[in-house]
Amino acid sequence: MQAVVLTAGKGTRLRALTDEKPKALVAVAGKPILTHCFEAVLELDADELVVVIGYEGEKIRERYGDSFAGVPITYVWQDEQLGMAHALLQAEPHVEGDFMCIDGDCIIQSDLQPLVRRQREDGVDAVQNVKFVSTAEARVKAICDVNEDNELLGIEKEPENPPNPSLVAAGFAIYSREMFDACADTEPSVRGEYELAESIQRFVEERTILAMTTDGWSVNVNTPEERKLAERRLR
Repeated sequence: MQAVVLTAGKGTRLRALTDEKPKALVAVAGKPILTHCFEAVLELDADELVVVIGYEGEKIRERYGDSFAGVPITYVWQDEQLGMAHALLQAEPHVEGDFMCIDGDCIIQSDLQPLVRRQREDGVDAVQNVKFVSTAEARVKAICDVNEDNELLGIEKEPENPPNPSLVAAGFAIYSREMFDACADTEPSVRGEYELAESIQRFVEERTILAMTTDGWSVNVNTPEERKLAERRLR
């Protein structure tokens, strides 16, 4: 299965670390965030890495070249940073079937094999990794509405009054190719970006996404505090 890695963002909340390099190359516990991402999907037997690059993306190409640990890398450009759904859509011509998708700023220390196995079952179109967080953290995340069968019914980005605790989308999922149709149908948000949360909402209206937690942990490294948190957990 191919793995799409989204690394095009500018990482503005990690300035000055990202003044001259992409966030994916910021070091956490001695190696770039992107290396942690690659290692996570290679544990799931990813046979190709489709890496969406944008801001300072040439430095990612220079760092990794054409392969990582023997697995080929295909680079795709997002020329304008117009949101994660737009970034994911750039990978469509290079993806042949069901695919893994990981945020290029996400460090995951979890057994994700159960998610891959469930997505391969009949009647399951996608599986979204989710986790419980506090109300304060949920206000800057995308909270999930899940039924008793663990089906994702809806998703809301940056809610004003989330429950405590809140179930939020983590940085890893397995999608069928219909996710690209949902991305293509997504309208820009008030800030002019094509939000992946909105694409997921459109997807669940037609398809089945299971929401699954894991026994491990994940951190999306967007701020200096989250970088320190990921380093503490890794060490």
